[in-house]
Amino acid sequence: MGALALAGAVAATAAPLASANEPLPVPSGFFSGIALEATNPGGSAPGTNDFSCTPSAAHPDPVVLVHGTAANRQTNWGVLAPVLANDGYCVFALTFGNRTDQPWPISAAGGLAPLGDSAGQLSDFVDDVLSATGASKVDLIGHSQGTTVSAYYAKFLGGDAKVSKIVSIAPLWDGSEVGPPEGVGGPDFDNATFVTELRDAGVYSDDVEYTNIVTRFDQVVVPYSSGILAASNASNIVVQDGCEQDLSDHIALVASQRTATLTLNALDPSNPREVPCTRVLPIFG
Repeated sequence: MGALALAGAVAATAAPLASANEPLPVPSGFFSGIALEATNPGGSAPGTNDFSCTPSAAHPDPVVLVHGTAANRQTNWGVLAPVLANDGYCVFALTFGNRTDQPWPISAAGGLAPLGDSAGQLSDFVDDVLSATGASKVDLIGHSQGTTVSAYYAKFLGGDAKVSKIVSIAPLWDGSEVGPPEGVGGPDFDNATFVTELRDAGVYSDDVEYTNIVTRFDQVVVPYSSGILAASNASNIVVQDGCEQDLSDHIALVASQRTATLTLNALDPSNPREVPCTRVLPIFG
């Protein structure tokens, strides 16, 4: 299905906007983010990119959302963006690695550039967030390719001095047996180069806390255990542990309420919430 046809097909799932004093509506399913892009091309998801946001004492670190391959600052975060904003976080999201010289919807597809270049874009965006908010550090939440970009930024581009926590949803620290189509993501997407460079250097930075959230039914990160990496400053969570009815795949994982609550707990472990267990279907959630 073409991008325009897909966008039109899911536009009806877009949640209504809340007033300034009301919580943002939280939609269900990954395709809610595509609906946002369809109804607001090139925009930002509700609850994100308010550069006048002042972090609270309860949540002093702004949160930066780092999308996956072919996604962007809206399509990847239809669920997590309003969840975080409703919880009082200053939430920011960028689109990286997209063809800004092309018209929409081609320009809407991010994560298609060499990952080193994308990590540089993330670095610049974090600096902008820190400058605007006055915060000293941010927390990063990445999905799929975004987990690798976030880790590379922290490891090689000085991000470890500017990042407190990294939550990685469907990471691929040991690569994947399933690769992208040839040419997608640029030369640095190849597991034998970029991911190997990161792994050989040691994925984690000592001054950052990591949480990895994975699913046994990941059809992109194969085997799913590639996203599990033990360390004293890392926690590894398989969403099916304690919830066998969660059938999240690589896509549905980033848009489930279970993942959203696990993410909130990772960002604020001093105030844990009960993690829901509901039936989640592949792709659609």
